[in-house]
Amino acid sequence: MNDLPLPAWVFARIADGQFHSGQDLAADLGVTRSAIWKAAAALRALGVEMQAVRNRGYRLAAASEPLAAMRLRYALSPAARDAVTSLDIVWSCPSTNDALLGRASPLPGTTAVMLAEYQSAGRGRRGRKWLAPPGAAICMSFSWTFAELPRDLSALSLVIGVCVLRGLARLGARNLELKWPNDILCEHRKLCGTLIEMRAEAAGPTTVVIGIGVNCAIGSGLREAISSAGLTPADLRDAGIGSGERNVIAASVLDACLAGLRTFERDGAVGFLEEWQRVDALRDREVTIQLADGARRGIARGVDLTGALLVENPQGVTRFISGDVSVRFDA
Repeated sequence: MNDLPLPAWVFARIADGQFHSGQDLAADLGVTRSAIWKAAAALRALGVEMQAVRNRGYRLAAASEPLAAMRLRYALSPAARDAVTSLDIVWSCPSTNDALLGRASPLPGTTAVMLAEYQSAGRGRRGRKWLAPPGAAICMSFSWTFAELPRDLSALSLVIGVCVLRGLARLGARNLELKWPNDILCEHRKLCGTLIEMRAEAAGPTTVVIGIGVNCAIGSGLREAISSAGLTPADLRDAGIGSGERNVIAASVLDACLAGLRTFERDGAVGFLEEWQRVDALRDREVTIQLADGARRGIARGVDLTGALLVENPQGVTRFISGDVSVRFDA
């Protein structure tokens, strides 16, 4: 075995959703059955939902293809494949966004990509923790350098949301919506989130690192944990597509994002706005925006080319460029 930890190897062996005996796993990996038992316990500690049945062995509750650079790269379009200068897949790291922010910026028109099976400090917007045990999600980040600062840069989160939705829809995902500023929903439940962080050089180009988390197959335990944090989750099975082929799913999302970034650099956000409006989860609903100085309420009236949320109240229409938005979809 190479430098991957034993739990990673056990995960890869049982990822097909079939039972594998501890004896066979031990023989295959050249370790003791006790070591396999400890590796299984370590996977459970990370949140992996797996079954252990006497005389049958171990299996994942839901099959989940291990992430693999060669498979992912093969699933990309030729244009996207040519743009990817590095593609790293790791078993675990604190944060794929942080890892790419610590690297040199890619040349304009190219990208560096990183995925992790598990992030110990994965986060979403406003520092919220992103919960994703190995196999349950896709945790991917990629960096992109703008040769010139786009005129609509403040709308980039909306552009990426549209691109992620395109990537999932081309695989057959249904009932998808976009919730300002950076969530993809399925039937009003959170399926995917994005996090964009920027690094600008003095008098130089601007680099963004775009993090994307997609719930692929989340079990009951993880659903409860996410719900307890105030979010109602969904996964790709809720959206009507298979969750097992994670390399194909990640490739489709990355492909759509890279194509969208090229369009955004050339034409700005205007080509994405109409598509956003068609799937806007908030439009014409009563919303509450939590700001540092209190809450604002009104009726959501879409977004503008700057990426701002438009909210109508008795005083008129107000633009919001930040804030936490809540909405009652059953109202």
